[in-house]
Amino acid sequence: MVKVTLTVNNVKYELDVPPTERLIDTLRYRLGLTSVKEGCGRGECGTCIVLVNGKPAHSCLNLTSRLDGAEITTLEGIAPPGKLHAIQVAFIETRGVQCGFCTPGFIMVTKALLDRNPDPDEKEIRKWLASVLCRCGSYPLYFEAVKRAAKYIREGKIYFDEREVREKYHLKVLAR
Repeated sequence: MVKVTLTVNNVKYELDVPPTERLIDTLRYRLGLTSVKEGCGRGECGTCIVLVNGKPAHSCLNLTSRLDGAEITTLEGIAPPGKLHAIQVAFIETRGVQCGFCTPGFIMVTKALLDRNPDPDEKEIRKWLASVLCRCGSYPLYFEAVKRAAKYIREGKIYFDEREVREKYHLKVLAR
């Protein structure tokens, strides 16, 4: 076993993990962060993307034992409790979420992009979103969501009240 210290969604964890345990397994099965999805397990589909020290990373390809001291952000950590991030709201508003399996990966890539450039052009958006595969073919909706989220962020509208968004769009809480 290897002792590692990780800060995940602003919470510090000290864990003993096998040297071959993948980050995706640590996040999902040890910490219960189920937004992190495994698609291909080979770093090709992007559904498992999280932010490691602010940069997008395939959690299926990273060993937890090699991330000692890292800061990890998952979809669960992009907004305070009771709030939704502008990116999440934009994805809801543009109806970009179809089956939802790839959505956390797209949102995390979008977060990294907008943290670096709050006003990306279409070419840059397409380049960044190319790292995640969507089998439903919702790419035009995702491109629009990124543009809308960027606009919200530039206007200073970073967090939205979760209850208000749920009521406005008639969204139900399926799981927590």
